[in-house]
Amino acid sequence: MKSVLITGANRSIGLETAKQLSEKGLFVYLGSRDLQKGEAIVKELNEKGFQNIKAIEIDVTQPGSISAAKDLIEKEQGKLDILINNAGILGVNPQTAAETPIADIQTVFDTNFFGVISVTQAFLELLKKSESPRISNITSGLGSLTLHNDPSWKYYHVKGAAYGPSKSALNAYTTVLAYELKDSPFKVNVIDPGYTATDFNGHSGPGSVESAASFIVKHTLTGEDAPTGQFYSNDIEDETGISPW
Repeated sequence: MKSVLITGANRSIGLETAKQLSEKGLFVYLGSRDLQKGEAIVKELNEKGFQNIKAIEIDVTQPGSISAAKDLIEKEQGKLDILINNAGILGVNPQTAAETPIADIQTVFDTNFFGVISVTQAFLELLKKSESPRISNITSGLGSLTLHNDPSWKYYHVKGAAYGPSKSALNAYTTVLAYELKDSPFKVNVIDPGYTATDFNGHSGPGSVESAASFIVKHTLTGEDAPTGQFYSNDIEDETGISPW
């Protein structure tokens, strides 16, 4: 049975992704900063028939928490097949470039960018033991610099100095990581689940968590011939789903 770790998986898109992967026969580590909350979610899932899901405590901004999660998975599985870096925060609004305090921007980057790097680097050892390792970094259309410079883009006026740039940085890091691992079985991609109605945005998005999670699963459970180093977006209306950077 393949194993997957999903950070920030105790609600919304992360939780739905955990459910869908469990239904496909994977063993899912449901990452949560608060272990009790994670275990409560898993108990509810067990009552609904999900059995191959386990809550694991992981705070992507705390090295000790990441290390403990890695040690637990190594002890139980010996390897990790899939890492989905889903944990993210929006930050304080508004996020004007002229006035947003640096501390507020740093807080967003600590989770959305540096947190992903910390988790990825910690789990690379276990991922390299998998026959078909996958790393999916969950991004946003707001991380696309090309779209941000296109006045015809439907979200052109949605600008911010913290959240969007943190995802642009994540995209850039993923490109470098994918390049470094291109001659290995790894597939490393960024995936934008689309503008989805969640607690994250006050349920303002038009998309459903089911559609968002399905898109993540589709571009994570890929074959040997699948691309690596791509930017997939559920908001791109063509069959490839490939977004401009």
